[in-house]
Amino acid sequence: MGEAAVTVHDLHKSYGDFEAVRGISFEIAPGEIFGFLGPNGAGKSTTIEILEGYRSRTGGDTWVLGTDPAKPTRAWRERIGLVLQESELEPTLTVRETIRMFAGFYSKPRPVDDVIGLVGLEDKADARVGGLSGGQKRRADVAVALIGDPDLVFLDEPTTGFDPTARRDAWNMIEGLKALGKTVFLTTHYMEEAQHLADRVVIIARGKIVAEGKPDELGAAGKAGATVVRFRLPQGYKPEQIAAEVDAEVEVAGGVASFEADRAQRALYRLTGWAEREGIELEDLEVRRPSLEDVFLSLTGGEGQR
Repeated sequence: MGEAAVTVHDLHKSYGDFEAVRGISFEIAPGEIFGFLGPNGAGKSTTIEILEGYRSRTGGDTWVLGTDPAKPTRAWRERIGLVLQESELEPTLTVRETIRMFAGFYSKPRPVDDVIGLVGLEDKADARVGGLSGGQKRRADVAVALIGDPDLVFLDEPTTGFDPTARRDAWNMIEGLKALGKTVFLTTHYMEEAQHLADRVVIIARGKIVAEGKPDELGAAGKAGATVVRFRLPQGYKPEQIAAEVDAEVEVAGGVASFEADRAQRALYRLTGWAEREGIELEDLEVRRPSLEDVFLSLTGGEGQR
């Protein structure tokens, strides 16, 4: 177990003859934002419910904050905060009344006004929950999860249905949890969100882990194809001329040339060196490494996300 906040070793879960989780293992370090990604039916929700102590496992070992979640205690539960994908707080209570009510469930809660400030609802503290916007309601959900001052926070699809501005605000709030020293277990179907927030991600498909690592490194490791270099084909030049310089097949569509490069820096050096010798300005030059979304779709076959 060591110092890991979460340890999962050879976890299995079966429902009759169907094995939903088929021997997965991973660890989460304290203070880490960990992204757990997968399509519908991948075993993601089952795994999370086992770690939260709400579902039994068939085999393997799990340790969450040093405790087997199959044997939860009240003290252990107070160290965990949950933000469910769907929740409904009492609409007639104000934000402050809501947080104060939940504070009563814990032996050592954080100060109510401190928590309201942490989630950025100071201006809405006396507003009724029913009158809040979607993003503000989600902040109230997070406040409820934080009032017990947990060490580990499970965030399940925290920005579903948000507009771009509200989503960015939520990202800032989640990054603030890390600044507080919290460990965050994040599930999301927005790959951009996981790429922006997560220190590491695990991708699960058909009950097995198919990729694990830092978001920016998964594409670089060749899990979703090579880096693509694009630029507008200079007038008077043919793709075959450029292909000879970069040692790669160059395709042209709509006047834009592109080629794949396993070693992007070397390919760029050859391309730009050639352009300099020819006195050419390469317009719209772009280097695109595979994104986390590319990796996800490549490894899961584009299955629906959950």
